[in-house]
Amino acid sequence: MPTLSSRLLVVTDRHQTKGRPLVPLLQQVLTAGTSAIQLRERDLSARELVTLAREVQAVTASSKSQFLINDRVDVALALEGVGVHLRSNSLPLPVARQMLGSQRLLGISVHAVEEAVQAEAAGADYIVLGPIYETPSKQTFGPPLGIHTLEKAGKLVRIPIIGIGGVTAARAREMRRAGAFGAAVITAIFGADDVESATRELLDAVTLAP
Repeated sequence: MPTLSSRLLVVTDRHQTKGRPLVPLLQQVLTAGTSAIQLRERDLSARELVTLAREVQAVTASSKSQFLINDRVDVALALEGVGVHLRSNSLPLPVARQMLGSQRLLGISVHAVEEAVQAEAAGADYIVLGPIYETPSKQTFGPPLGIHTLEKAGKLVRIPIIGIGGVTAARAREMRRAGAFGAAVITAIFGADDVESATRELLDAVTLAP
């Protein structure tokens, strides 16, 4: 069963890069250290996404970083060894697992402790739980869950839990102390002026804590 090899999951959004091209920023991210990369560009067509994914895979392969495609099992299958991160309302986990096989990383977003427990039972390799803190990008999922929800999930679930939503280095440390395996970030990295420095700070936070 595959597992996450990095405690930092970097989720892409090329609309939050301050106009900078995505792939060179990912090169800076991976220069700072090994992070898992989730390509989440939901406005692209399958053809456009495959093209971008191949560029990103060339970068992640050179640093031996894990690479996941958001939700698109078909796109992941067009690339060797790439995993998939499912939305909470996506394909059922067992269906996605059957399509992907047992050797590719498969995770899912959840928004409640009960969903986390169900995802583990259904065969997820890891879960992303959130939003833990207030964040504009996750307002559609309701109010933040808070650190106590993360603590509760950590006591019930054995697979890695990644906290998401309003993550900073200080909050990443707090989540690790609460039992999270690591943190997922978008704005904290792609919105930073110095992407490499921001990545290094977050890697230190999730690696050194608790």
